[in-house]
Amino acid sequence: MSRRLPPLVALRAFEAVARLGGTRRAGDDLNVSHTVISRHLRNLEDWAGVRLTERDGRGIALTPEGRRYFEAIAQGFDLIAAATEELSPKGGAGEMRIFCVPGLAVRWLTRRLSALEAALPGVEIVLQPTDRSPDFARGEADAEIGFNLRGQPGTTLAALLAPRFFPVASPTFVARRGPFAGPADMAAAPLIHEESREQWRQWLALAGLDPVPALHGPRLWHADAAVEAALQGQGIALANALLVGDDLAAGRLVEVLETDISLGTYALRAPQASWGDRNTARLRHWLAAAMAGNAAGGEGG
Repeated sequence: MSRRLPPLVALRAFEAVARLGGTRRAGDDLNVSHTVISRHLRNLEDWAGVRLTERDGRGIALTPEGRRYFEAIAQGFDLIAAATEELSPKGGAGEMRIFCVPGLAVRWLTRRLSALEAALPGVEIVLQPTDRSPDFARGEADAEIGFNLRGQPGTTLAALLAPRFFPVASPTFVARRGPFAGPADMAAAPLIHEESREQWRQWLALAGLDPVPALHGPRLWHADAAVEAALQGQGIALANALLVGDDLAAGRLVEVLETDISLGTYALRAPQASWGDRNTARLRHWLAAAMAGNAAGGEGG
């Protein structure tokens, strides 16, 4: 029985648009103009008889049907890329040099190194916790894991997880300085900041505090340092389940105020030329599954 397949060039254009978030980025990825990408999208929609994309205020977005379709076909593209890489005898060895934001590297990824090594058999993991993006052209890294990353020429970007952010503190701190009934109570409490006070300012605004007053408290630059200060009873830090899930499960930290606020997305970025390589594909699959499992498993995941 023959398979009913869409025009594959149009399917490839749709996958690139959905993965990269726009026709221009997809065109750069596939080395064609964005008008060609748009034409391929129209051809695919005509063939399928359903709208897969729509315009929004910022550009192009997937319809619900388009999102479901992309989630299904993306697995197929990854399998094709991995199978192609399998043809090369050099595809499974060597190093995987990963730049990763310090908080996630120290508090989540290092605790799962054995699982990552199992997902990348025969590959030596070289992890560098840093806020600096690597120079891929100079070969500084094979992949980068960051928060709210932006697209760069010559690279491909994949979203991993948009976690819920919430305030955490030690039980002794809450007993001493609480209760905290709302965002106004939070703003008046000792807050622990990372590089700047903008993250707390944004969170308080999204929590409904208007206006947000001038904020004070130490700036510790990295999420792992902020969480450590919270563990020591120094104040309230902003975190997510990836960073503090183990501490919440063990009772070392508590969620001070229950909210449902996201401040952005963890993402993986790697050079376009190696995006389909077996090791990069395996890293991407493992990260997405491990982060999703952590989120689905609750705070202690």
